[in-house]
Amino acid sequence: MYTADGAVRPHYRPYAQWLEEVPRALIERKRSEADIAFHRVGITFNVYGAEGGKERLIPFDLLPRIIPGHEWSELERGLAQRVRALNAFLADIYHDQEILRAGRIPADQILSNAQFRPEMKGVKVPGGLYSMIAGIDLVRAAGADGSGEFFVLEDNLRVPSGVSYMLENRKMMMRLFPDLFSRYHVQPVEHYPDLLLETLRAVAPAGVVDPTVVVLTPGAYNSAYFEHSFLAQQMGVELVEGQDMFVQDDVLYMRTTQGPRRVDVIYRRIDDDFLDPLAFRADSMLGVPGLMRAYQAGHVTLANAVGTGVADDKSIYPYVPEMVRFYLGEEPVLNNVPTWMLREKDDLAYVLEHLPELVVKEVHGAGGYGMLVGPASTRAEIEDFRQRILAAPEKYIAQPTLSLSSCPTFVEAGIAPRHIDLRPFVLSGGKQVRMVPGGLTRVALKEGSLVVNSSQGGGTKDTWVVD
Repeated sequence: MYTADGAVRPHYRPYAQWLEEVPRALIERKRSEADIAFHRVGITFNVYGAEGGKERLIPFDLLPRIIPGHEWSELERGLAQRVRALNAFLADIYHDQEILRAGRIPADQILSNAQFRPEMKGVKVPGGLYSMIAGIDLVRAAGADGSGEFFVLEDNLRVPSGVSYMLENRKMMMRLFPDLFSRYHVQPVEHYPDLLLETLRAVAPAGVVDPTVVVLTPGAYNSAYFEHSFLAQQMGVELVEGQDMFVQDDVLYMRTTQGPRRVDVIYRRIDDDFLDPLAFRADSMLGVPGLMRAYQAGHVTLANAVGTGVADDKSIYPYVPEMVRFYLGEEPVLNNVPTWMLREKDDLAYVLEHLPELVVKEVHGAGGYGMLVGPASTRAEIEDFRQRILAAPEKYIAQPTLSLSSCPTFVEAGIAPRHIDLRPFVLSGGKQVRMVPGGLTRVALKEGSLVVNSSQGGGTKDTWVVD
């Protein structure tokens, strides 16, 4: 919102003027209204380890994050490029493995990766698309020339979550502050469920003209159940659990009051391991016995595909720019954060020497867990992490502690800067890569914290892309 010398950035000026005019008492009242409304709707998330893992509201901040249209256009181009390359990579490693034979990525990094699914080798998926719904985490930090630059922090290609909060945040802002939207031309996001349904229908098995689409949920006790039910309702499709379906002659059906009905496309919100007890974890009560067999036969589409996790594993992240060059013949529009791979001897030595300055992450970690933020850690925490790294260096990567951008945020003491990231949602269906403008802005509510994950107490903001 502000430049280094304290001036209001041009795209924030109408908002800053409005903020000066509005009484603080009104803002506080609107915050209370938002909390009550979110409670009624049931927009919650499970913060594991806090109060026995009880669900609570995700804090919603009333100060939006505003992105100029020209910046978004460049982000959109880079996001589409990256997702196309990731899908090409997944198609390649489960078929010809050309990138491995060319030596551009070490073969053992892929073939020995826990997220690589041999069951997918040779399986043809509609349109060659593996990740139809991707959530790409971006951060803005100082670039090589000192100016602000967006970097890709992480790719989420398995079951990315958070889009329902993006939609509800916008709905809430329009309800609470309709006058604000008369001062800006804010690009819409409410058509996302329509785009999602179009995407899912576009990847139906060959020959299916009017596909039946369902959302597969682990059930009401899952921390993201609100999102599962919300998206099913918004798309006008059935929300199902594994017990609601069965496989017969390699065809998937769901049970209905009018008898079995064939299912053509599953938007699944269940991890690979739990999809089919006959193919993966035998103790899974969440999946459908025989589902993998029906999938391999080409009789049902899973979105996202089984085995996409190998492409968003943190140990593979450093190679994504090379994927862009290899498959698309282009230079990456969006840069990665510089990354040290601790499986490499020289990288390991450097990181061990500079641990207090760096961020270290488990390659299979998620949700802000399994990581060390050196500058915010005690000496004991750093030494404990050092021993973990030495025991299994291949399980970790490290990155510099970036000077992340911040955004004014309502906190107990008033308005103060807090660090933010951005998760746009990218849809791939048929020959199209599409996304709604903006995405979910997550905010680290603790002063100085760089961890924005909702699972660790972070909050969210509405994201405005303005013309």
